Amino acid sequence: MAEQQQPAKKQRTHPPYELLYHPGIPGRGEFVRLAFEVAGVPYADIANEDKDGGGYSTVQEICMNKNTTSDDGTNPPIFSPPALRVPGAGRDGKAVVISQTPNILSYLGGRLGLVPEEGEEGRFYVQQIALTALDLNDEVHDTHHPIAVMKYYEEQKEEALKKAEDVRENRIPKYLSYFERQLQWNREVGKGKFLVGDKITYADTTVWQVLDGISFAFPNEIEMRRKEFKELFQFYDDLKEEKGIKEYLASERRLPYSMGIFRHYPELDRQ
Repeated sequence: MAEQQQPAKKQRTHPPYELLYHPGIPGRGEFVRLAFEVAGVPYADIANEDKDGGGYSTVQEICMNKNTTSDDGTNPPIFSPPALRVPGAGRDGKAVVISQTPNILSYLGGRLGLVPEEGEEGRFYVQQIALTALDLNDEVHDTHHPIAVMKYYEEQKEEALKKAEDVRENRIPKYLSYFERQLQWNREVGKGKFLVGDKITYADTTVWQVLDGISFAFPNEIEMRRKEFKELFQFYDDLKEEKGIKEYLASERRLPYSMGIFRHYPELDRQ
């Protein structure tokens, strides 16, 4: 008998996803961008695609307007960007607007194929790793704003030096150890080269982005930590070559680090 051909998988159609975030910086919006890029799913980066500033006005209107609820009144208020707007996905065909980076990633995970397909626990493992990486993201941010977010770095430099020393010496290795142990666990139990299962998830892209940002903020520190956490940084280097990420990093869509979450102040780095 001739071998029966399997029908081709039906291609999933996606709504016109819209990322609402500040223009010109990677920031917390980058975790969402990476999810779309590695999944190969189109999205609109509203504030960065409209060069005339109209896009950022949209972001402000939906996410930062203290006088109205977000969107057309069908969604509750947004605390701050990033937010994800999905036209047509809400009640009566109206838009859904959700915020908070891990919340957005959780919403997108199954829709973009960035969580394990089988087993509820796998989705929770992905989320717990992403949440942990985002905790480290916040701790690194606080090295240059340890007292008050609204004050300039120069106004809290003395405290920043102390904060950065503690983060470099105690907090970074604690997190890196966890990520490397997770990687080792999955290779032994999950039989995969990623952090959870045998295919890339948003846990991988989230951890990768934090490692990349720390490498920018504290290059001397990370150069030393590479020797201590060899498997983790091999994973970091390998992920740059994954389809979707490689093309994204070479594109103009990848925004450079500047004055966002990850900032390079040489005096805060290992001396």
